[in-house]
Amino acid sequence: MSSKEKPTLGGTRIKTRKRNIAAPLDPASFSDAIVQIYVDNAGDLELVAKSIESSDLNFSRYGDTFFEVVFVGGRTQPGTIKPEEEGDRHPYSVLDCAAQREAILPSVLYIQKTLRRRPFLIKNLENVMRKFLQSLEFFEENERKKLAIFTALAFSQKLSGLPPETVFQPLLKDNLVAKGIVLSFITEFFKEYLKENSLDDLIGLLKKGKMEDNLLDFFPSAKRSSEALSEHFTKEGLTSLVEYNEKKMFEVKLKEIKSTLTTMINDEAEISEVIETVKQQVKDAKFPDIEVIRMLWDVLMEAVQWSGKNQQQNSNSALRQVKAWAELLNAFCTSGRLELELIYKVQTQCYEDAKLMKLFPEIIRTLYDQDVLAEDTILLWFRKGSNPKGRQSFVKALEPFVKWLEEAEEEE
Repeated sequence: MSSKEKPTLGGTRIKTRKRNIAAPLDPASFSDAIVQIYVDNAGDLELVAKSIESSDLNFSRYGDTFFEVVFVGGRTQPGTIKPEEEGDRHPYSVLDCAAQREAILPSVLYIQKTLRRRPFLIKNLENVMRKFLQSLEFFEENERKKLAIFTALAFSQKLSGLPPETVFQPLLKDNLVAKGIVLSFITEFFKEYLKENSLDDLIGLLKKGKMEDNLLDFFPSAKRSSEALSEHFTKEGLTSLVEYNEKKMFEVKLKEIKSTLTTMINDEAEISEVIETVKQQVKDAKFPDIEVIRMLWDVLMEAVQWSGKNQQQNSNSALRQVKAWAELLNAFCTSGRLELELIYKVQTQCYEDAKLMKLFPEIIRTLYDQDVLAEDTILLWFRKGSNPKGRQSFVKALEPFVKWLEEAEEEE
């Protein structure tokens, strides 16, 4: 009998992939471990930081829980600021400190040190701060003050990577604003931050948080006015912030008036209509009369169609503009003081703008001929003017006209 080969199975063996079985979340154990570190070191944050650095706890998984323990001493219930009924707690948290800079600053420095070693935790800090700030109404007033001081110190110490919008935007919940909670919080924040930082630093921070033009958004709707803002922050000793806001509001109103005036000039509107419109806007904006004179001159000169290199054409265009709108200037130059301010404004622009440098005496003569400037005002400027910009050369250029004025005065 011939021997037959036994049949064999062909093909290749398929290896089965091992599944990555994730360990179940256990934030309670993590929280208890962090609490124990605080307790073992009696709240000494230098020692706490060293113990945490040498631990093998899973911070990447339980970052939010870590910051809950830092802020309130233990884990909070999901979606709330209420502490978990089960689990350990420690008495060395941010909210257990006194509501003073000296008591809270060590916690800020401790977090800063932790973030330098574990920078990925910044997102967890953002999460927890956002949750707390959106829930300010559930904290006691003294606890809100502590959070405000902590937040101000966090920005003062330039806490690694903490974006300002994380703080400012969550505050704008309608119910928090309406109850005045946000205004109280942000006031404490401003007061603390400005102890070590300049107003420019604060404005830069607000700008990054997209709030530099929206300070009134922190106020309840019934108090959302410039007057209420000034009254509140003045009472709280934040006069520099009041001055900044007034300057900002002034710039906004100035821009609006200039825009309206520019449009009317370009459209060649009736001068009487322009005068009434500007007067009404100036009245509504409570604009200082000196600023009105400066603004009028700026807009008139900006509306001139300047030629690139033709100096004679530029001179003619400027003088034609002055003559055309002299009635507008005259309507607001209602005193010698305002006439003098107009001369100062012309002097400054002629000094700073090469196109107008040689045109100063002709502009002054034109304004005199159009009854905008009085003889006494021109002589006062010539003899005692206080603006130093180009004064020596402008006085010399104006001498022939002044001599003519003086001779005419003697003849009378």
